[in-house]
Amino acid sequence: MTGYPPNAEPARYPSPAAHALPSPQAQAPARAIGVDLGGTKIEAIVLDPHGASLWRQRVATPAGDYAATLSTVAALVARAEADLGLAACSVGVGTPGTATREGLLKNANSTCLNGRPLAHDLGLALGRPVRIANDANCLALSEATDGAGAGAAVVFAVILGTGVGAGIVVDGQLLGGPNGLAGEWGHNPLPWADTDDASSIASAPPCYCGQRGCIETWLSGPGLARDHARHTGEALTAQQIGQRAATGDAPADATLQRYERRLARALAHVINLLDPHVIVLGGGLSGLDRLLVNVPRLWDDFVFSGGVKEPVRTRLVRSLHGDSSGVRGAAWLWRDAVPDALPDERGAVRERGRQS
Repeated sequence: MTGYPPNAEPARYPSPAAHALPSPQAQAPARAIGVDLGGTKIEAIVLDPHGASLWRQRVATPAGDYAATLSTVAALVARAEADLGLAACSVGVGTPGTATREGLLKNANSTCLNGRPLAHDLGLALGRPVRIANDANCLALSEATDGAGAGAAVVFAVILGTGVGAGIVVDGQLLGGPNGLAGEWGHNPLPWADTDDASSIASAPPCYCGQRGCIETWLSGPGLARDHARHTGEALTAQQIGQRAATGDAPADATLQRYERRLARALAHVINLLDPHVIVLGGGLSGLDRLLVNVPRLWDDFVFSGGVKEPVRTRLVRSLHGDSSGVRGAAWLWRDAVPDALPDERGAVRERGRQS
């Protein structure tokens, strides 16, 4: 986990409340800007109230330079508003980290952001409040608003990529929690571990969080590659494993079968705890079509039944917006301030639960 050196005190910054920033509710903007702040690129998008993309652009992230990162985001926002003839759009930012209660960013792989009051500093640069959320939460909000989970009361959205994360949306609202940990599914133990899992955990490197056996170490792309190498001695990427399995390669297929069983168990645990209407898969590994078919077949054995077997009604789907979900979700962070935005229009048709 990235953070402060031992015994170091975080830098003290003025409270955002000490600076008079205009309220977006005073002039409810008709357009929303989303910014996806990644380690290698910064992408911005402008959405209209119905989710149509009006403008989109990406630039390289200034590596290791916090001040330059702020300037780059501010320049993108200014360019978008100038190109479209807009003024004072709402701005939401998706980041790889999360904010503490004091507003300081932590756990960002762009380490120059850690310990910085990103939302506050961007607000000063842009002259308006800025909302931020981590990338998994942005995925969840995007897909729950106008994506694969639209209309569902409870959406659990998963990133399966270089890392593993998740976000939760309930009745159109992101679930954060008092510790800001809602959706940190990747840093729980893999449930119902079998003999192969147990032997692998003992020899596996620790997760960056300091624990061993975290779901992320199994279900991330590097975790999949590591499992394949342990069983076959071949050093392949997750993408190569998927390609080989699709052509009938038996060892690669066996690796994906192990992956599917582990994903099914991990998601059954979520269903037992949260019982979401929809689970949305995002990230690079979500491109494996077989997951959408095989995993629901496998999770039946682990979803609690109480002795009476019923069909599991949770749907497993791929993200509709793909790698655009993060930047779209960032734009939707201000959807309550955008007149006639989608959530208000769809509110009456959201599922409130099922009775059978």
